[in-house]
Amino acid sequence: MLEALRDLCLINGISGDENKVRDYIISRIEGKCQYKIDPMGNILAFKKGKETPKNKVMLSAHMDEVGFIVTYICDNGCLKFTNVGGVDPKVAVGRAVKVGENVSGVIGSKVLHLTKGDEEKTVPALDKLYIDIGVDNKEEAEKLVSLGDPVYFVSDFVTFGKDKIKAKAIDDRFGCAIMIKLIESDLPYDCNFAFLVQEEVGCRGTAPAVYSIRPDYAIVLEATTASDISGVSEENSVCVQGKGAVVSFMDRSTIYNRDLFKGAFSLAKDKGIAVQTKTTVAGGNDAGAIHKACEGVYTIAVSLPCRYIHSGTSVGDIKDMTACFDLAKALYEEYANA
Repeated sequence: MLEALRDLCLINGISGDENKVRDYIISRIEGKCQYKIDPMGNILAFKKGKETPKNKVMLSAHMDEVGFIVTYICDNGCLKFTNVGGVDPKVAVGRAVKVGENVSGVIGSKVLHLTKGDEEKTVPALDKLYIDIGVDNKEEAEKLVSLGDPVYFVSDFVTFGKDKIKAKAIDDRFGCAIMIKLIESDLPYDCNFAFLVQEEVGCRGTAPAVYSIRPDYAIVLEATTASDISGVSEENSVCVQGKGAVVSFMDRSTIYNRDLFKGAFSLAKDKGIAVQTKTTVAGGNDAGAIHKACEGVYTIAVSLPCRYIHSGTSVGDIKDMTACFDLAKALYEEYANA
């Protein structure tokens, strides 16, 4: 699973530009399951298990990552841009980026000695930043880039410290890696998998996938904010790395079924899987669209605690990844004949 995660995180694929991520996933699942690509670009896969279950279970994860898109080329050759998905300007300033696949750049801002008043104390908004691609004028820039070109964080996949990894796009290539591992495994029951597009810009790929599969139960595999860092109180940490998979009771798009929420903790206890819940009602994911689709779908989210999420230097814990995999597999087996 770690190998698949490394490969996936090193692929570029902002919302609406998931082609290369999709190609990699298909290369891993080809011949191991049935699959189709719907008009939105979702991969909808079906893995035959040893038995046909009572209930149709769907696992989902999104393929897209946050990033930027070129909106204007300045006379001096610098590029103006806007965000694709939720990106805090603080994590953008000074970062190395790729425009398209081949053009290197750096996100720059006004130098400190030219700032005045409140500018000295605040992070500039994205519309005050620019991408320097190393050319002298607009004409040179236009030979290399076009309006609408995607812009990605540049980030290596690094293991460090005690069981930690650093990479871009852990949200949600981690969920995709779990589903690849399950598809590559022998499963006890038939299972459906949805590799979804455009989650970061409003869960736009979700509804078409759900209406196509029409599951009874859905398990959403995600990454969620871990603020367990210096200067943040325990009650505001959201979740803690090293304490296992995160199962939420509520976020900004879903109030999760109470029986499923409590049942996940009971199942995790029985199987010795580390699990925790979020201490803050925040964020949202594809569950928000899944649970209210069709006639309604029993939905739960299993999330990886991720520090510095939606940046080029997100950090995850390998122990938590194992816990998320184990819990997702246990829940799928539980729901198959619930």
